[in-house]
Amino acid sequence: MTTEATLPSTSASPTPRQVWTRARGIALALVVLLAGAVAIAVIRSDARHGALDPRSADPGGSRAVAELLADRGVDTRVVTTLGEAAAATGPDTTLLVAAPDLLTPTQQTRLHAAFADTGSRAVLVAAGSASVERLAPGVTADPATSPDTTLDPDCDLPAARRAGSADTGGIRYTTTHLRADACYPSQRLATLLRVPHASEGGDTVVLGAPDILLNDRLDEQGNASLALQLLGSRPHLVWYLPSLADDPALDEDERGFFDLLPSGWLWGTLQLFVAAGLAALWRARRLGPLVPERLPVAIRASETAEGRARLYRKANARDRAAAALRSTTRTRLAPLAGVPVARAHTPEALLPALSAHLHGDGQDLHALLFGPPPGDDASLIALADRLDALEREVRRP
Repeated sequence: MTTEATLPSTSASPTPRQVWTRARGIALALVVLLAGAVAIAVIRSDARHGALDPRSADPGGSRAVAELLADRGVDTRVVTTLGEAAAATGPDTTLLVAAPDLLTPTQQTRLHAAFADTGSRAVLVAAGSASVERLAPGVTADPATSPDTTLDPDCDLPAARRAGSADTGGIRYTTTHLRADACYPSQRLATLLRVPHASEGGDTVVLGAPDILLNDRLDEQGNASLALQLLGSRPHLVWYLPSLADDPALDEDERGFFDLLPSGWLWGTLQLFVAAGLAALWRARRLGPLVPERLPVAIRASETAEGRARLYRKANARDRAAAALRSTTRTRLAPLAGVPVARAHTPEALLPALSAHLHGDGQDLHALLFGPPPGDDASLIALADRLDALEREVRRP
């Protein structure tokens, strides 16, 4: 009966305690990160909507104005696609576009064509230069925003005169329309414009800031009065919130992926590649020939051999391990058989000398010292044992 001996732990085999000591910091960080993610998910698990959403009770939402409109008999319908918004326009409908700049040029053109001749009112909230010229032709957005937030109406529009001061300061507009109402001016540029349509009864209201529609600003100044008059002039209100589910209606004028990137991205990326190349060149530099250096500590030969053996095993390099064992054995056997070390790896010189010394079969020696690599770990161990046995037999007097 034979038993396998348990190999002792070496310096290259970390204990479970050492593994835990090294990994406990990373494990603790992962636990904290997971707990934080769960906490954030729980806090935000209640139903919330985005800014200017009439379903949202958040400070940046617009649920308060929607409820006030409902008390006055105006029903509010939220749509998120261009098709729904275009189909809902009509003489008894107010169309509010919450984020006009999020629409593509093609969508803006299609939306304007949908409400321009229907007699409806369109309210554009904080429309910038990217959208106002298509949604309200003849209106231009000034690059500089208003330095003031609360402004006086200073116009003849009845809704603005009844509301009084309001928080309309934001984007400022100019127009070429002679019949337009320019209200709430800031440095002689209007922050609220009402442009009548060619069709009877329809108009477009361009609002420079969304503040009068927000829950946390509705009770300030004349914001509530102005919002209710602008949005409650018709019995139906369609609140258009552009979303990712909307059909972009791609065509030759549509912006591609690279058009959405900020200007200068190409040069910035090129500079990053140049910097990465210079860093790689600097890290790979060689300012002279390699210089041997003595190790600061002495390493036992057994540790070096064991470490190299572990590397061979990790890489499944049995061929290299076998070649190293055979090469070392041939180097030690050559002087014992009277063969110069320089010819130790030549079968024609080494094998006849070993056969004469051992009176054995040269073919077995050839397979042992110059044969193919072993196919598995067990064969490699058997090869090492046979090489040790051969060397002991040659050294035997």
